[in-house]
Amino acid sequence: MAPGSPETPQLRRLLAAAGYRLSDNDHGLLAWRFEDRRGILIVAPGVPLAEAAAELPADAAHRTLLLSAELGEEARALASELGVELLVPDTLGSALGELLFLPPGPALAEPTPSSEPLEPPVAVLPTGDSVVRPRLGREEAEQIAGTAGTHLTLRLIPFYVAAYRVRAPATRRGPGEVREELVAVNALSGRPTVWNPGQRELVAEIPPPFQRLDSAITEAVARARAEEFLRRRHTVGLDHTEQHEGALVVERRRVPPGPGDLRIGPFALLHVPFWYIEGAEGRVILDAVTGARGEPEPRESEPNA
Repeated sequence: MAPGSPETPQLRRLLAAAGYRLSDNDHGLLAWRFEDRRGILIVAPGVPLAEAAAELPADAAHRTLLLSAELGEEARALASELGVELLVPDTLGSALGELLFLPPGPALAEPTPSSEPLEPPVAVLPTGDSVVRPRLGREEAEQIAGTAGTHLTLRLIPFYVAAYRVRAPATRRGPGEVREELVAVNALSGRPTVWNPGQRELVAEIPPPFQRLDSAITEAVARARAEEFLRRRHTVGLDHTEQHEGALVVERRRVPPGPGDLRIGPFALLHVPFWYIEGAEGRVILDAVTGARGEPEPRESEPNA
């Protein structure tokens, strides 16, 4: 079933009539259909299986390789690990209906160049304020911690914060939802999280006493960790159908947002207040805004005045 074989021109016509977009490259003939996110590659002779699988779109819900001959159990085991379906001339006939006909349900309209692109969101700090105002005072912090602290310190922990906009991978049920939230990266530990917009009030400064800590990572590192975190957070599960020896197997595949489906705006360096409470049972650390317990950095940091 390699490109150039007698069967290929007929199969090319069938795929084109079924709504696939066709393109030829060194790895074979690639067919892609947006409506059900199905990718098919008619593999050229001599192309390793792993390289052929890499040519299929990363966000495809159904990934199929058409080979000219059976490669054996080892190849099928590798294909299973790669999340692709293997078909050869002997098994193509029984699978052709599934490859050509759209499943029942509403189909998606493929995005056009005029579709609204995802632009980076606006900056978080239009006024320049850079300190999050604490909501919990000393007595409230002790009450939440459940211990009378022998020593309480309010520390301002640096966070890189940005607005982001993401469009989830589309499914047959409709286009992916567009969401906009805030991502915050702890500038000491590098640990990212998502903030609820409007939960934290920004001010220019807060009354002393407090200790302000400096950032331990660069903005570039924070952006890279935020993007990795957000792609995992907004990965969705899509059904992936494969045929193995005549049996139809449906697997759940994890599909991350596409290259253009995540946009992160400019980062601002904010300082977030945390209460450090030293008591008889050790240290308790509280977010001075939400009251949540947690260690805001992986190791002891020396405070800066």
